Amino acid sequence: MSEQTDTAAVPEAVPALDAVPASAPAPEAGHTPVPAPEATEASAEVAQAPKAPEAPEAAPAAVTEAGFPPAPPKDRRRLFAALRWTAAVAVFAAVGTGVAYGITQPERTDIPGLSTEDDGRWTFPELSQPALPAGAPVPQGPDNKDGTHYAKLNGLLLPAPVGARADDTVKADKDGVVSVDGFLEEYTSEAREKLKQSLEWDGLRQITGRGWTTANGTRTHVYLLRFHSSGFVDAFKGCDSNAQLNGVSALDLDDVWSKAKNTQMNSTTLDFPGAANFDGTELSVYQEVKPFLGEEQTKVGCLRTGDVLGMVIQTRKGEVAPVTFHQSVILQSQLLS
Repeated sequence: MSEQTDTAAVPEAVPALDAVPASAPAPEAGHTPVPAPEATEASAEVAQAPKAPEAPEAAPAAVTEAGFPPAPPKDRRRLFAALRWTAAVAVFAAVGTGVAYGITQPERTDIPGLSTEDDGRWTFPELSQPALPAGAPVPQGPDNKDGTHYAKLNGLLLPAPVGARADDTVKADKDGVVSVDGFLEEYTSEAREKLKQSLEWDGLRQITGRGWTTANGTRTHVYLLRFHSSGFVDAFKGCDSNAQLNGVSALDLDDVWSKAKNTQMNSTTLDFPGAANFDGTELSVYQEVKPFLGEEQTKVGCLRTGDVLGMVIQTRKGEVAPVTFHQSVILQSQLLS
């Protein structure tokens, strides 16, 4: 009997559990519930005071599959700035390339005096006259009545156009100097002796020359003969319609040049920049008339300016193109002016 009484008295000995509300969730296994603290006057005041803003909790860092946190993200402002500078450099590089190409390959319609379509004219290096000795006047200066050229004669020679190859039939040394006999090889054997005597008697000082051949087969020989004065230049008879050049039947005035000259000698009629700059230069232009002596035509330009006689001789199978021939004559004249 005593054992039954003790067993029945166990539920009556746990009245304190009745204080837990019926709606409260049952505590999880292994978790010891913490009783709520009793409200006091101090805690009530703290509860009524405004709470300071809490700092947001940092988001948990992601973990890669290897177990390491990923690299921190880059500063987007620095990235965008780098991209902008890269783009700017690329644009300037493209523009600079375009400008360089525009300078080296200009459209003909963009250059004053070259407003026509491509007509086959040659591209020459930039022309410049050589420096004069100290105190020497220019050929066409007011204090140089005879038009004497004081610059080095080989510096006044027209250079070969771009893409041309040297023609060694012009007997010039490394300085461009040509002997009298070498120059006279341009003439027939019958005419050489008389011309040589004329050059010796008529005050010849020096001869320079240059030759080239272009892709279309045009051969160009340019000579400059310097005399003691302008009067001796006029005495030389080797550059006129009676010149007995090798392989030439007969010379007559160049029709195209003559028509342009008789109409109006300017950059419009001949379509060359500076074509009117012939002050102090006497120009005579001749061409071989048909029937040609052989398969080639020859054209000759004679330039008399001061104490210098210039000769431009062009030969080509079929016919010599008037554009490149006139271009060479005009540019050589400008170098002598």
